[in-house]
Amino acid sequence: MTIEQLRQMHMARPFQPFDINLTDSRTLTVEHPEFLAQSPTGRTIAVGHPDGTLEIVDLLLVVSLKPRSNGARRRRRH
Repeated sequence: MTIEQLRQMHMARPFQPFDINLTDSRTLTVEHPEFLAQSPTGRTIAVGHPDGTLEIVDLLLVVSLKPRSNGARRRRRH
């Protein structure tokens, strides 16, 4: 995973929430662009949680990024 790939997801307009999957099988959700910060070197990221805490993660521990659905239900064809 590169910092550039993360930046593309983070800066996409319109923003789409996404999951950050880590090597230890944890998943961090970025619901809003303001909930993610990157260090100037691009080595670490900080992910904000709804309870106000921050989690600092080394980018080398990120396995993949996955866009989340926007919550809209798909219409079934009859």
